[in-house]
Amino acid sequence: MVRVAALIVFLACVVLSEAQHKPGFCAFYEECGLNPMVTTSLFTPIVPCLNYSAARHLTGAHYQKLKKVCPILDQGEDNTYACCSENQLSTLEISLTSSRILLLRCPACADNFAHLHCINTCSPNQSQLLNVTKVMEVNTQNFTSEKNETRPAVVAYKAFLSTTFAQGSFQSCKNVRIPATGGYAISTMCGRYGHKMCTPQHWLDFQGNSGNGLAPLDIDFTLIDPGQTSEVPESMTYYDGQTLRCNETTPSGASACTCQDCEEACSEIVPLPPPEPFTLLGVDGFLVVSIILLCVLTLAFLLYLSVTSLVMSRKRKDEKKGKTKGKGKDQNSNDVTHREIDPSEVTCIDRNSLAAQAFLSLQFRRWGTLMATYPLTVLLLSAVVVAVLSAGLKSIELTTDPVELWSAPNSRARQEKDFHDSHFGPFFRTNQLILTAPGRKGHLYDSLLFGQQNFSGIVSKDLIIQLLELQTRIQNIEFWSEDLNRTASLKDVCYAPLNPSDPSLTDCAVNSLPQYFQNSLKNINDKANMTEMGVTKEVDWRDHLIYCVNSPLSFKDITILGMSCMADYGAPVFPFLAVGGYENEDFTNAEALILTFSLNNYPRDDVKFRVAMQWETEFLKIVQEYQENPTTNFTFAYMAERSLEDEINRTTAEDIPIFMISYAVIFVYIAVALGEYSSMKRLLVDSKFLVGLGGILVVGCSVLASMGFYSWIGIPSSLVILQVVPFLVLAVGADNIFIFVLEYQRDVRKSGEKREEQIGRVLGNVAPSMLLCSLSESICFFLGALSTMPAVKSFALYAALAVLLDFVLQMTAFVALLSLDARRQDNNRCELLCCVKVSTQRSKKNKGFLLPFMKKYYAPFLLHRYTRVIVMLLFIFMFCGSLFLMFHVTVGLDQELAMPQDSYMLDYFKYLYEYFEVGVPVYFVTKKGYNFSTVAGMNAVCSSVDCNNNSLTQKIRYATDFPELSYLAIPSNSWVDDYIDWLNPQGDCCYVYRFGQDAGKFCPGRDDNKACKKCLRFSFSTFRPKVADFNRFLPLFLGNRPDLKCPKGGLGAYDTAVEMDESGEIIASRFMAYHTTLTNSQEFTAALLKARELAHNITMSMREVPGTSPDFEVFPYTVTNVFYEQYLTIVPEGLFNISLCLLPTFIVCCLLLGLDLRSGLLNLITIIMIVIDTVGVMTLWSIDYNAVALINLVTAVGISVEFVSHMTRTFALSTKPTHVDRAKEATANMGSAVFAGVAMTNLPGILVLAFAKAQLIQIFFFRLNLVITLLGLAHGLIFLPVLLSYFGPGVNKAVLLQLQQERAKARHVLELKNSMKQAYDNMSYKNNERKQEPDSNTNSPKHDSRPSKTIEEQLEEKEEIIDRF
Repeated sequence: MVRVAALIVFLACVVLSEAQHKPGFCAFYEECGLNPMVTTSLFTPIVPCLNYSAARHLTGAHYQKLKKVCPILDQGEDNTYACCSENQLSTLEISLTSSRILLLRCPACADNFAHLHCINTCSPNQSQLLNVTKVMEVNTQNFTSEKNETRPAVVAYKAFLSTTFAQGSFQSCKNVRIPATGGYAISTMCGRYGHKMCTPQHWLDFQGNSGNGLAPLDIDFTLIDPGQTSEVPESMTYYDGQTLRCNETTPSGASACTCQDCEEACSEIVPLPPPEPFTLLGVDGFLVVSIILLCVLTLAFLLYLSVTSLVMSRKRKDEKKGKTKGKGKDQNSNDVTHREIDPSEVTCIDRNSLAAQAFLSLQFRRWGTLMATYPLTVLLLSAVVVAVLSAGLKSIELTTDPVELWSAPNSRARQEKDFHDSHFGPFFRTNQLILTAPGRKGHLYDSLLFGQQNFSGIVSKDLIIQLLELQTRIQNIEFWSEDLNRTASLKDVCYAPLNPSDPSLTDCAVNSLPQYFQNSLKNINDKANMTEMGVTKEVDWRDHLIYCVNSPLSFKDITILGMSCMADYGAPVFPFLAVGGYENEDFTNAEALILTFSLNNYPRDDVKFRVAMQWETEFLKIVQEYQENPTTNFTFAYMAERSLEDEINRTTAEDIPIFMISYAVIFVYIAVALGEYSSMKRLLVDSKFLVGLGGILVVGCSVLASMGFYSWIGIPSSLVILQVVPFLVLAVGADNIFIFVLEYQRDVRKSGEKREEQIGRVLGNVAPSMLLCSLSESICFFLGALSTMPAVKSFALYAALAVLLDFVLQMTAFVALLSLDARRQDNNRCELLCCVKVSTQRSKKNKGFLLPFMKKYYAPFLLHRYTRVIVMLLFIFMFCGSLFLMFHVTVGLDQELAMPQDSYMLDYFKYLYEYFEVGVPVYFVTKKGYNFSTVAGMNAVCSSVDCNNNSLTQKIRYATDFPELSYLAIPSNSWVDDYIDWLNPQGDCCYVYRFGQDAGKFCPGRDDNKACKKCLRFSFSTFRPKVADFNRFLPLFLGNRPDLKCPKGGLGAYDTAVEMDESGEIIASRFMAYHTTLTNSQEFTAALLKARELAHNITMSMREVPGTSPDFEVFPYTVTNVFYEQYLTIVPEGLFNISLCLLPTFIVCCLLLGLDLRSGLLNLITIIMIVIDTVGVMTLWSIDYNAVALINLVTAVGISVEFVSHMTRTFALSTKPTHVDRAKEATANMGSAVFAGVAMTNLPGILVLAFAKAQLIQIFFFRLNLVITLLGLAHGLIFLPVLLSYFGPGVNKAVLLQLQQERAKARHVLELKNSMKQAYDNMSYKNNERKQEPDSNTNSPKHDSRPSKTIEEQLEEKEEIIDRF
């Protein structure tokens, strides 16, 4: 038998050597059997019989079959010859159909592809075009013979093609897309070269390689340049047929390919250039504007100085010449002495101002006296009210979900997220590791099939196996779930796209490099010898990996190993999801391996949500243990979906002690600074430890009561509120405490005045100023609650009520507490040891250090004529510079800043930006109101042949051509395109039962199942299903699992992308694309903006389709949109909120000062300057503008009120003769209290925050609050006194008139008393020397001046009271 076989082979070789290469002859004919050289194949490897004979004339069914499969060879029934049998045509049809399903989108490509293989298989001149190179004996049973016989069969041949034919065919197919992945069909047909490196030769070589599981035999395609015949054997020629360009119609009438699949069909698109930056004269426009403003303000101020100086010099000359009599003038033309005020000179505003101050002082005086008289009762009632309000804390809701914090429920992004999640489910949960092996050397691999390839150090067999071990360990996580009441595992929560109903562990979507080996250690270790072109070498995992990363959709590689590239869960693993840190798609030289576990996401109230959270906790435990293992060879970063929220909560909890220390430092300062220290013996008597503690408790109670009240009414709180509101209220409350206590300490109790009356009188002096600030701040925050951002809104509400309650408690509980402390101090009792008395009596009032310093040194220096000019010019420069910087502040908040400095998430973000090569997915979602089932409806969405050039998917594809502008990297998938291809009868996907009880129902079989037939009839025109067919088969498509014969099945790719109502109408669908790699909040925001612009453009186009609802909409959805949408509107919203906060500061100041518009305006200008300067410093100190910064800027307005309003009011009510004197008085008296109460209260606490772990706290609470405090201090104690000295309001004439009248009345009463006393003395004691009364010394030469002095002292006391408060 062996001899017989050898003889047959010998004869075959003889036949090969004597083959006749001439027109009209075949090289082979009919199917002979299975290729013995192909051991594993995805299709049956049927090879033809060697048969040099004349081409057959085709008639009847044979001719019709050829006409259907290879219409290019049709010459009419009477004149058609071919070298293929009906069986060969049937096999060729099956083979072409499996490829056609990927190429149907471009008819020209599909025709050229069929043209190529029809020529090889059936050309009547086959012997001239093909040279058989290898034959083998095959068993013909069940093929050409029913007997067990052998015949020589062709297992390899050489085909000669012209380069123009090969290039034309390749070019027509090069850009045909696979909608499900957004990739190219050519990638699956070019082996390891993929799309970018594929050439006509590589493309043809893959088709002729029997090792790929697709080709039944080996074909050596030899490309010949036209006119060059030296490489062609004698009597042979090369095929140089005419190909179709992809933008041409086919002979059968099919339309040209669209731009999505054919570059030649694309019209030139010139993108709109990005908007030019604002420039003037070729430089930064904002710089020019700022310089112009600086010049204008400086010149205006200098002009003002010149005019006032000129006026003053003229008046001095007039005075010298005697032309002017009366009062003198200061350098600002202000009165230096008070002249007599005529009642007619007093304006309505002056009277209103005096009346307002008198009314407020009287009411607060009465109130303070009452509170001080019954301190224990007041404290008890205050405690009851606070306790009732604080009881609401039992039902407090603490919002930690970032979405709930920063995205308003009615915001566009939030509504889009809710729509997406309600129709398609939440975006799946990502748990990921990015692993590297720094310092590990790579190696050069000389592959038999692919030549020399670089392998990086991390792409090594031992590390891949270690990664597989870690992956397996994670996959096998099990834990007890209280919610499920059983042991739970990954399969309970994993994302299983191809088996979502009942997944096993192998159905779970795990993307990693070991998935190219189906997570099989055997496959990784597998190796074998392989011979290629006479060279025998060993092939192993490296050859398989090279092939798979370049052709991830392959079910079988081209090596002798014959392994699949598909993951064990049935889907492809794209290389950008398995490796990272590569260049130019050199995947084997990647620097990182990526391991991703995808879990289903659930609403927070779903039990599965808690199960997923538990699994992620176990995942983090394993990963952290693995990282701590000293034997680990990886350096890696990791994250779980819960990590971001966990780390934010962790850092908040860890930084609570920092805030506590900050509050403690503030408390110690207040307790020490409020004390009066006249001697060491009275140290415990004069200290104010308990008063300081009481002030802190008042702040704490106001915050607790505010939180409790809002908890009662169901407004949730947040960690931001817990951190910021107490700090804010403490800053505001401490100032009021200092002003009140310091004024009480400086005040002298009048003769016969009770302690309670003194406290009431002092409160009457200071409370209007406290009311002014507190009311301004409270209204400011209440208006800030109009913000759309939940975090800002809730903060504003909590802060507004807390400030208001703090003022109320200060007017009640703190007044009562001060009354008790004053009683203790008056009794010389020690503060902490109340039973202990000190014998040392109180000395005279100690003014301390700050007040004398401010009065004697600081105020005179600041308000010196030259210093004032310098200050004004300096602050004008600061303002203009900050205005310029404000326009360059960075808007956004990078998510890394929300993490503590020791967070593992910081490493993850670093690795993510460094190694990931593609961005987050973006879905273009369609709402209800569009009819997809009509031809016009399909064409306005799809991107294949005959689709509109401005369709939904086409426009997205256009955008990916300009990724630097659109931020889109990969075009969207399209269920419409794949559904049309799936339903197309030219494909091999949709079948229904022919007969029986299931007749007409979907058949999962194929054409070889005689019980099934294709769903729809074949049509030569562009295929579009009818409306009824579209609606009928769509659910079947969505549930059809893709496989090798039908890769267009919708299960996994599209089953969750389409939602229909009960009537079958599509109410929502989505199309997934990918962003470019986005690394910061500015890029995320820009990507969102561009995606919305594109979606709006698509919406407008689709609304033009007949039958489309006018409210139909397409919107982009990315899981990050809800976080970054705020930055699209945060600038105008910030301006709106801050403007609303500034408005009450102006109005309240004007009203409480009796419609004093000038004081209100100067107050407002100073606060605006503080805010603008703060934003300018933010730019210099790299503090981004975002919602957290906005909260602090709103806080800055409130704190600025404390720095500014007290000073403005003190100046407005002063009766000193000149502006400068009044500014000095305000700076000394009130400036010292503001410095001690606001600046020095805030600064120690702020400095402590520098030690916080959270970067967010360090930047937005330490840096920003430090800037706000220092700028507020500078403007309040430096700029504002100077501004008031130039432009402040004049002296209130109503106050002067009142003093004038009181002086005249007192003088009249005193004169009358003196005259009566003198008469009495003359009558009774004329000749006796006696002791004189203190206020009437008749023998003194100062008889007339002494009463005058007493009057002046009394008047000065009254003036001082009014001036100071």
